[in-house]
Amino acid sequence: MSFGNKTSGGGENGDGRSPFGGSQLFQRTYREGMALVEEAATYLDGPGRDQAKDLPRATALAYATESMRLTTRLMQVAAWLLVQKAVNEGDMTESDALSDKYALGGRELGRAKKLNGTDLLPDALKELIVRSENIYRRIDRLDAQMRAGEEIEQSSLTEQRERAEAFFQEALGSRPTRH
Repeated sequence: MSFGNKTSGGGENGDGRSPFGGSQLFQRTYREGMALVEEAATYLDGPGRDQAKDLPRATALAYATESMRLTTRLMQVAAWLLVQKAVNEGDMTESDALSDKYALGGRELGRAKKLNGTDLLPDALKELIVRSENIYRRIDRLDAQMRAGEEIEQSSLTEQRERAEAFFQEALGSRPTRH
């Protein structure tokens, strides 16, 4: 099985590290996923808790349910990202990481029925839910590719976006910006 490379030896580099775990795609996904975990925790422990107190009963139930689904989804994302990081750092083998024990869980959350009152949830929670569903779907695709032994490569669109970001960072970094 391959973690995005074409070398022999089970996809690992000679030093036992995963090329995928060291890739820009992984690094960006890792930062995004972990930042989203922190953002959700901060929201749920602070403003979200305060907002939930003022919700009607049906919406409060939806809030509790959706916040648990959000937390579960993000914990699955974080666990998967940490496993990939462990492989990259040589703390775990790819074959261990590909065992069912470390497969991305929580797929049933995507099929769960929406509750009455979800349309009245605070906008900040709804945004966190959408963002968590998006990153979960991306990681689900990566996990499926790895388990199928497929190469994980950045799309040409991703490469173009990175070149454009680099261009603008260089261009904007060389002179002050106006507001």
